[in-house]
Amino acid sequence: MSKKNNKTDVPTTGHSWDGIEEFDNPMPRWWLWTFYACIVWAIGYTIAFPAWPLLRQATPGVLGYATRAEVQKDIETVELANATINETLSTVALADISADADLRAYATNKGAAVFRTWCAQCHGSGAAGVQANGYPNLLDNDWLWGGSIEDIHTSISHGIRNTQDQDTRFSEMPAFADILEPNDINAVVNYVMSLSGDAKDATQIDYGATVFLDNCSACHAEDGSGDRNQGAPNLTDAIWLYGSGYDNILAQVTQARNGVMPNWNTRLDEAEIRAVATYVHSLGGGEASK
Repeated sequence: MSKKNNKTDVPTTGHSWDGIEEFDNPMPRWWLWTFYACIVWAIGYTIAFPAWPLLRQATPGVLGYATRAEVQKDIETVELANATINETLSTVALADISADADLRAYATNKGAAVFRTWCAQCHGSGAAGVQANGYPNLLDNDWLWGGSIEDIHTSISHGIRNTQDQDTRFSEMPAFADILEPNDINAVVNYVMSLSGDAKDATQIDYGATVFLDNCSACHAEDGSGDRNQGAPNLTDAIWLYGSGYDNILAQVTQARNGVMPNWNTRLDEAEIRAVATYVHSLGGGEASK
């Protein structure tokens, strides 16, 4: 039971620490009324605005306010403001985008935003790709299907080896473990390595060249320079989609990893596709229009 303090008649809490007691002073009235007002305000807020989480959504509130609706309104405002330039971007010839400084600047900035949202997960935030995982570097001038803005636009629109789009770019390297003997594969790997550097076993190069001409040159060309019309990579430039070195090249020849890129024409509109094509083309490896 709390005791009275003889000097002030203010009760104490009844606790004592080394003879020191604590006064049980009442809370200031202004603090109490502020606290009560906060409780009333909180109740009113939960009634008027979205507040309590349910299984699928929060309680909507009697005012029907939603932050998503505000964001959507802002998006619609921006889209309306950009409607004219987006229409131009969607219809002008791809090669003419770079000829208009304002259109090029808009497309590049818009494309960078699209890239960071949809493409960076595979190609990296800096577009350098991920070697050994089959995600191409978009900064160099090594293009499997061509590096003009028209080629890039087609690749983005229809994808690579994507069964959801009948116009997809399609090529498939066979698994040579089902076709060649291990010694043949070993020889051709050494030959391919010799095209851009040192082979692991130089004694295998001559025989590997014969195996290459018989089995690989139809796609990669007799000199190993590749064929963009069918997405066959250039084997002479030391740029490797699935990693360099004997083990990685051996794995590719043996197992034939064939990556898939989605077709973006079902997720992005034409202006967005052209914008990201412009952005990728501007990164440093883009080539002149055909």
